[in-house]
Amino acid sequence: MKITRFTLNKHEKNLTINFVEGKAASFTFEYLRVFSPQKTSKNQSLITHKKLVTLINIENVGKHGYRFIFDDQHSAIYSVEYLTTLFKEYQQRWQHYLTELKASGHSREAMINITQL
Repeated sequence: MKITRFTLNKHEKNLTINFVEGKAASFTFEYLRVFSPQKTSKNQSLITHKKLVTLINIENVGKHGYRFIFDDQHSAIYSVEYLTTLFKEYQQRWQHYLTELKASGHSREAMINITQL
């Protein structure tokens, strides 16, 4: 699938991706952060406390994809193929994540409250 447009909604904390084929996918920033493609090992620790993370910028990196920059200082390059996979496997991935999170005793909630003035 080819991407035609990104729509960042910082108020709702989600990203909508429109594809050429007329399909659209909407992802929470948390989902995109938790499933960052920079996870290099299946044994890597569970990413937690990202419910309030914000996607602050998207940069085109040519044929490699798009660099997503989050407010927790994390950035990663998401290829079109990987974004398509996240779209197709959303339900399975999210339910697996919630199950792992519950089993670990961790939370999606932020560890501290941040108030922007």
